[in-house]
Amino acid sequence: MVYTIRMIHRTIDSKRIQTALKRSRIVALLGPRQCGKTTLARHFVPVESLNYFDLEDPASLARLSEPDTTLRPLKGLIVIDEIQRRPDLFPLLRVLADRKPLRARFLILGSASPDLLKQSSETLAGHLETVPLEGFRLADLGAAAQSRHWLRGGFPLSYTARTETASLLWRRQFLQSFLERDLPQLGVTIPAVTLRRFWSMMAHYHGQIWNAAELARALAVNESTVRRYLDLMTGVFMIRQLPPWHENLGKRQVKAPKVYVRDSGLLHALLGIGSRRDLEHHPKVGASWEGYAVEEALKALQPDDAYYWATYNGAELDLLLFKRGHRIGVECKRADAPTLTPSMRVAMTDLKLDELYVVYPGEKRYPLADKVTVVPLAEFAGAL
Repeated sequence: MVYTIRMIHRTIDSKRIQTALKRSRIVALLGPRQCGKTTLARHFVPVESLNYFDLEDPASLARLSEPDTTLRPLKGLIVIDEIQRRPDLFPLLRVLADRKPLRARFLILGSASPDLLKQSSETLAGHLETVPLEGFRLADLGAAAQSRHWLRGGFPLSYTARTETASLLWRRQFLQSFLERDLPQLGVTIPAVTLRRFWSMMAHYHGQIWNAAELARALAVNESTVRRYLDLMTGVFMIRQLPPWHENLGKRQVKAPKVYVRDSGLLHALLGIGSRRDLEHHPKVGASWEGYAVEEALKALQPDDAYYWATYNGAELDLLLFKRGHRIGVECKRADAPTLTPSMRVAMTDLKLDELYVVYPGEKRYPLADKVTVVPLAEFAGAL
């Protein structure tokens, strides 16, 4: 498989890490394998430095056979990659981060997992700041890359593959290795075949309301088991559960989460979509666009809280975001020229929105009504 040689600067994520390191003595950069954690970390500490430890490298493991003796004399920023392999280091990191004067800060990299998050939060409470990392943002790539980014997703080796066929092959191999190699290393004992079936079914439910009973019947398991699968895949950043917003409006409101496969490229691989033509003719194209736009909107705005909203009367809102006391609505429309809908009017009134943005794949920004604006996704994501 051949990949293009192109340096893509991840300025936004680099700044987030820098800011976190100024605030906190220990920063955890968490995300799935192959999303670019190591590449970003090497911009802060070169791999040949004594301050860089890769726990998949036998030399680093040997150096850390006596961790206190090795880490205590070091100064400045220390990077420990694949930290999930040595969670026993957390108590020592807490001790070293408590020293006065402060001699070192730590940037730890790991694959997100519920167990790792629990162990780190319990051991490093008050010391740790977590920075989640996914693949490339549209803002990293520019507006011209939107079509390719949507089709291939944000994983660097998928996005930069020379051909659509090579990209799809990489994603299929990633799905297999993630289930057969990565999850067992995180302590997951559920058979890979079972989780692959669940993941494939989630691709067909992408953008829909979670229905545990229906999925449990399809997989011939009970509802608590299928819920455990969902929470697991959410914990490793592969699925997003968007919680419902409900308040006392005198209306029956939906109270189950909405579910998405987070990376559009992995979604397309699970659905057998390998080209732009395949995507345009697939029945899930609208749901795929919605999920892609939801992810980019969340990356761009970084809200304090995010929900969706729906009533049994048919009114709905793709995203209800709370940021600095403001209520911001986002509707994701795959249309050439979105228009104001009754559902948008209801959302503006019932939810008391400060602004409503209708995000679409076009190029022109224009108003629809007071406080309602149509915005190109590339502009909304900061790619222009």
